[in-house]
Amino acid sequence: MSAVLSPGDFWVASGHHLCEAAPHGRLRATPDLWRAFLARPELVPPPEACAAEVALHEALLAAPEQPIDAARIASLADADGQENWRHFLGFRDRVCAAPSLEEAWLALYRGDVGGIPPIFLQMLTHLVARAAMEGEGDPYALRAAELFFRPQRAAINQGSLLLADEEVLEMRGRDGGFGALGQLLVEAGAPPREVEIDVLSDINSHFYHGRSDAHDFALDIAEGRPGQQGLARALSRFIRHLFGEEVTIRAVPTIEDRDWRWHIGLDTEATSITNDLWQGKKVAQARLARILWLGVLEFANGARVLPRVAGKPIYLALAMDAANLSRVRQLAPAGEMERAQLFLEFAGETSRIDVPDPYYGKPADFEIVLDLLEVASRRLLHRWTESM
Repeated sequence: MSAVLSPGDFWVASGHHLCEAAPHGRLRATPDLWRAFLARPELVPPPEACAAEVALHEALLAAPEQPIDAARIASLADADGQENWRHFLGFRDRVCAAPSLEEAWLALYRGDVGGIPPIFLQMLTHLVARAAMEGEGDPYALRAAELFFRPQRAAINQGSLLLADEEVLEMRGRDGGFGALGQLLVEAGAPPREVEIDVLSDINSHFYHGRSDAHDFALDIAEGRPGQQGLARALSRFIRHLFGEEVTIRAVPTIEDRDWRWHIGLDTEATSITNDLWQGKKVAQARLARILWLGVLEFANGARVLPRVAGKPIYLALAMDAANLSRVRQLAPAGEMERAQLFLEFAGETSRIDVPDPYYGKPADFEIVLDLLEVASRRLLHRWTESM
C-alpha cells in the first residue's frame, strides 16, 4: 500500500497508508503504524506519569517493535499504567507475530481477545475493512462497511430505516453541531439544538469519500433502498478478503426456509434472536421487531459447504437493542418529544410496544396485525387532521 494518498482515498484515519503491502491485497504493520497507536491518548503518558513511563513511551516511539521485558513494565509507579502497557504490548506482539493484519485479526477472534482493549480491536478492524474495500466505488457499500468498526444507532423515520454513527450522534447531541462553542452554550443552559445528520443518497453520495473520516452520513437500509444492498456488498467483500471465499449475499425481507440449518448473527442481539428461533423457542414479537436486516449468503463453490447444510440458505441477521427507542426520542426536536412514538401507541395498546410480526404465527395472527394497524392508522390520521 503506497504512502501517497490519492484524491479519491477514503478512511485515511485508519492509517492504511502507514502499512506495507502483503500478498493478496493484505496489509502488514510497520513502525510508523505502531507510532500512530502510541499517539493515542490511551498510551501517551499523563502529566503525572513517572519518569520510567515517559522513558518507555519515548523508547517505543524510537523503535516501536522492540521487545520490552516484564521487569521494565513492573518498574512503572502507576499500577493502571502497568496494566495499560501490558495490554498494548501483548496486542502488538500478537499482531507482529502474524504475516499480515488480516491473519492477526483472524487469530485474535478465533482465539481469545480477552485483555485487549476494545479500541485496539476497533483500530485493527478499521484497517482490515479498509483493505477489504480497496477499489470499491459504491458509496453505499463503503458507508455500510463502517458498521464493521463503528457502533451505530438505529432509527425509523418516515419509512426509512436509518443507521447513524453513535459517536457522531452523541457529539452533536452535546454541542448542537457547533463544536466547543455549542458545548459552552449547552453548559450555560441554552436549549439543545436538533441533531441533524445527512442521509446518504444519490444526490450527495459523491461527497462520501471527502467526508468518510467524519462518519457523518446516515445509511438507509430499508427494503428497496440502496443501503440495503450496500450492506450485502460490503459483507461479500469482507468475507472474500479475509477468507478467500467467493460468496453472493442478497437482502431478503423474511426467513424463507422454515427448516434452515445455518445462521450468523452480525451482532449479539441478532445472534440471540436467531439462536432462539432456530431452537424452536417462542420469541416475543417485540424482540422480532428488532431485526433490522436479513440476508442470504450463498457460496460460489458449493463443494466448500458441509453436506449436512448443502443446498440450504445461510441467513445473516442484523438487529438493534431496546436502547434505540430512547435514542429516537432524544433526537426529537425540543418541545416535540411526544411526537416520537411507537405506532401501536396510537392504537391504545398497552400489552405490546411493537407491531408484531405474524410470520411465525397462525393465519389468524395476520388478521390481528391488520386490525391493530387499521385502528392505529385511523387514530393517527384523526390526531393529524385535528392538529391542522
